[in-house]
Amino acid sequence: MVGKITASRVVFNVINYIVLGILAIACLYPFWYIFIYSLSDPVQARSGVTFWFKGFSLSNFEKVIQLNGIGMSLFISVARTVIGTVASVFACSFMGYLFSKNQMPCRKFLYRMLVITMYVSGGLIPTYLTISAYHLTNTFWVYILPGVVSAYNIILVKTFVEQLPGSLEESAILDGAGFFTIYSRIILPLSKPIVATIATFTAVGQWNSYMDNYLYVNESSLNTLQYLLYKFLNSTQELTKLLQQGDTSAIHQMGTASQTLTPIGVRMTITVITVIPIFLVYPFMQKYFAKGIMLGAVKG
Repeated sequence: MVGKITASRVVFNVINYIVLGILAIACLYPFWYIFIYSLSDPVQARSGVTFWFKGFSLSNFEKVIQLNGIGMSLFISVARTVIGTVASVFACSFMGYLFSKNQMPCRKFLYRMLVITMYVSGGLIPTYLTISAYHLTNTFWVYILPGVVSAYNIILVKTFVEQLPGSLEESAILDGAGFFTIYSRIILPLSKPIVATIATFTAVGQWNSYMDNYLYVNESSLNTLQYLLYKFLNSTQELTKLLQQGDTSAIHQMGTASQTLTPIGVRMTITVITVIPIFLVYPFMQKYFAKGIMLGAVKG
């Protein structure tokens, strides 16, 4: 029997919805503000944007695409995200599977050493010296190789694989399947939830990363989109100078509209460009994400 709804319960629900609604608006409004500002007319937006567009226009996106280095930096960011995610998912899932096998030599020792790396790091200077010794500075691979192995992701995969029925591997072994066959045709397909989870973690980390670009790369052709955004957000003078540079023909094609592009408009537009791919990834991974986190959670 359903209990009677009292007046105090109704008041609690109303207050609860109001508070949660305010919190939701407070979290979503900054993204909405950036979005509508980037799609507003640059001239009208100077007077301020609140809840809706001011003179809907795509001129901000058109001009940002023409900025020096944007196209190449977008390509570098996409390339590092795709290659880095694929490499890391393969490495972490394979190592997680290895650590789940008792037959692995020095398994306990290596696993403890892996866990220690989550709490103790070499520091910035030793890391830089190591990367320099391997001649990775000013190369594209400095974005990929140092982050291929993640201790946290390996632990998630190991815990997930240990929950799979062992009879599946035993049946495959009786049928003559080898180690790599079992991994690729049985373990990996059954591990879609945790693989999707670590793929999401890795892709977001790769897409948002810019410190490795800042520390290890001096070549402008290898700059990432996030690093350019970092520079734009911290140096209005540099942004203004960048807008004034370029080929005369490009500026002539832009005409007087090039004078309406403001630094804050460029900041908002590039922020939208860098955030949209992440918003597109999560809906496709959501059905695997929660299941992977729950099943691959680290046990005490």
